[in-house]
Amino acid sequence: MNNDKKLKAVAFGEVLWDIFDNIKKIGGAPLNVALRMKALGADVNMISCVGNDSDGEAIINEVKKLGLNTETILKSDNFPTGLVNVILDESKSATYEILYPSAWDKIILNDTAIESVQNADVLIYGSLVCRDEVSRQALEELLHTDAYKVFDVNLRKPHYTYEILKQLMDAANFIKFNDEELMEISAAFDSPYTTLEENMNFICSFTNATAICVTRGKDGALLLWDKHLYENTGYVVKVEDTVGAGDSFLGALVTSLLTGKEPQQALNFACATGALVAGSSGANPEILLSRIDDLINQN
Repeated sequence: MNNDKKLKAVAFGEVLWDIFDNIKKIGGAPLNVALRMKALGADVNMISCVGNDSDGEAIINEVKKLGLNTETILKSDNFPTGLVNVILDESKSATYEILYPSAWDKIILNDTAIESVQNADVLIYGSLVCRDEVSRQALEELLHTDAYKVFDVNLRKPHYTYEILKQLMDAANFIKFNDEELMEISAAFDSPYTTLEENMNFICSFTNATAICVTRGKDGALLLWDKHLYENTGYVVKVEDTVGAGDSFLGALVTSLLTGKEPQQALNFACATGALVAGSSGANPEILLSRIDDLINQN
């Protein structure tokens, strides 16, 4: 799509603080995707909202330091900056307590935000931000633009309905699920199928998406791209925590595919990136390209 110039991307949705045993780390799935794409050379804007409070100021300062444009991260006087309590189980897998309402539930677009999407190659959005009507309406407006649309499914009970998920899938060119999300959503829409591959094709059959990706944790991922199925069986790392691993995977995959990398290479690169994030603490560790290449080559 964009081989001769820098990829322009916009991520829409939650920015927040993940809290691990009273330690705060910057997060939110769309922000995590945006930061990984930025680290890989894309020109990225983040559309969100933080509170007019110390947590919000700290997020904006952190995002600036990491090189993202903050003109489209608005401040709310009425709602606090988002906080999420992260609980890790024995296998280092995370569950989340997501406080509501937060400033990112109340995103109201300004002209700069709308223009950034109109000028973008790709728009990344998730399902969690649609739990509130205000942010959902803002996203709906952006989905009418011409950017390539990437829908990152993030099922966090009780913050979703199948009706809204269907609308978000219909708007997307590319949908990313984890394996459990794919099977749950397929079943909700009366899929007769039992395998991941069958259900990837099932989702394509009744949405406008032409590309589907499914992550499988330590077992890698599947990619349906241009009617061909690609597979990576995963890379072995010692897991520190799984927070943000899927987001970095998606950022790496989208950046690679939309800058012309061959699909299997793009999938391998993304799986290695996600594995290295899982082997690090927090959602946004610095991952050197040399480490990604080494992990791929070792396997």
